Amino acid sequence: MRIASRSDVGRIRSVNEDRTAVLPDCAGFVVGIVADGMGGHQAGDLASQMAIEAIQQELRSTLTASMTEQECGEALRLAIQKANQAVYAFAQGKEQYNGMGTTVVAAIASADRLVIANIGDSRAYLADSEGFRQVTEDHSLVNVLFRTGQITEEEAKHHPRKNILMRALGTDDQVEIDLFHRSWSRGDMLLLCSDGLSGSVGSEQLNAILRGEDEFDRKADRLVQAALEAGGEDNITVVLLINEPGLPEGMR
Repeated sequence: MRIASRSDVGRIRSVNEDRTAVLPDCAGFVVGIVADGMGGHQAGDLASQMAIEAIQQELRSTLTASMTEQECGEALRLAIQKANQAVYAFAQGKEQYNGMGTTVVAAIASADRLVIANIGDSRAYLADSEGFRQVTEDHSLVNVLFRTGQITEEEAKHHPRKNILMRALGTDDQVEIDLFHRSWSRGDMLLLCSDGLSGSVGSEQLNAILRGEDEFDRKADRLVQAALEAGGEDNITVVLLINEPGLPEGMR
């Protein structure tokens, strides 16, 4: 598998609160993680960094090559839950870190299967022979309004409260995590990203970049550049994976 990871502070903000990690060989699996922190006084970048570190540590200690797909999913869920506990416990009683939290989208990949987890509005997209589609669902106020028919898709793009999350890691002692199981084949691509990309670059343009003739690493650069050209109002982070020979055998 080939992996490309990029993060940019954007054109407006002075601090990058996004964090990312790639584990190219974690018990024979490939792991990618993106976290987008929130909270003032450096709380956002601290929350995302703590989450990334906690998830990596847990997966390194729990993933084994013999795990089934369901077991990999439970290991990922547990890792995110433990990260939530760590961030939440750290923030308790510290006024300067009040409200700190982070989104998380993470994936465990083998040669033919993907396990994806998310909380918040960082997203996973899959590009395969059937097209290009969003795998995860945003845990945001605007998405709730859209799904219940209170606003249109166009109104959702420009809604003044589009940054309000209904779920995030570290803001409560317990967290509900969405888990997805997907198949993928040689040549398919998985994109994990913060809303600095998905909030400014539409699905058609994302798909066009991934399907373009650029070299694989250049595709990741072009994704970030597209968000910057759209205004770069937020931090921009991407992890891009392509299914190529050399991946471990499929999850059982």
